[in-house]
Parts: sequence; structure tokens; C-alpha cells
Amino acid sequence: MQVITLLMTAATVALAGIGGLYYSYACSVMPGLRATDDVTFVSAMSRINAAIQNPVFALSFFGAFISLTGAVAYSWVNGLGSALPAALAWAFYTASLVITFRVNIPLNNRLGEAARSGQAAAARTSFERRWTRWNIHRTWLALGSLVALSAAWASL
Repeated sequence: MQVITLLMTAATVALAGIGGLYYSYACSVMPGLRATDDVTFVSAMSRINAAIQNPVFALSFFGAFISLTGAVAYSWVNGLGSALPAALAWAFYTASLVITFRVNIPLNNRLGEAARSGQAAAARTSFERRWTRWNIHRTWLALGSLVALSAAWASL
């Protein structure tokens, strides 16, 4: 199997997992939690945020970036037609990472602190709408990344 095939397969699998995660939050987790009281919302999200910090998630989350970076570099160096669409996939995914590290993770951390202090209503108010809005942006970026990666596959 060629190196580019391995890199793009790894990127596709990891991106599909991460994109599916963002999508499931957008269409089921957050709408489901919206119907709960403040204490339940803050408790559930705090536990979810703690549980997601595991090696399986990390493999997909960082693996998508690493394999996309490798696919772009390999494609570019070898003059493959997949270089431009793979670079676009990388840019979209990188944008989703920027959102994650600049918005969602800091919000998660503040929610956890508020949960420990017993300030559920205030924590939820400062968290829910902003986190949900930015998660939808991540969802679209992950989808765009998968579409661009599909174009990279088609150009091989």
C-alpha cells in the first residue's frame, strides 16, 4: 500500500470520527441537555468533558491533524493532484482545532470550575449558547474537511 493511501485512510477514519462526534453533539447531546434543569446540565456536561479525555479520543482528535499534515506534505513533495484538496482539508480541520482550543475547551474548564463551586445557573448561562454555537462551526468545518479529503481521494 502506498504511503499516501495510508495517510489519507487514517485521516478519513479519524476525521469521520471527530466530525461524527461534533455532529452528535449538535443534533442530539446539546438539544437533549437543553431540556434539563441547570444542575443536571452542568453535572452532565462536566462529566462528559472529563470522560472525553481518553486515549481513544486523543488518537482520533490528534491523529486527524497528523495524518492530514502528512497527506498534504507527501502530496505536495510528490506533485500529486491530491495536494490542494488535502491542504484545504487540513485548513478546515485546523480551523476546527483553533475553535476547540480557543473557545470550547476554555468554556469546558470554566463550566467544571463552576460545577465545583455550585453555581450551576450562572455557569450554564455563560456556557450553553456560546459552546453550542461554536460546536456547530466545528461541525461544518469537519464536514468541509471530509468533503475536501474526498476530492483529494478523487484526484489520486
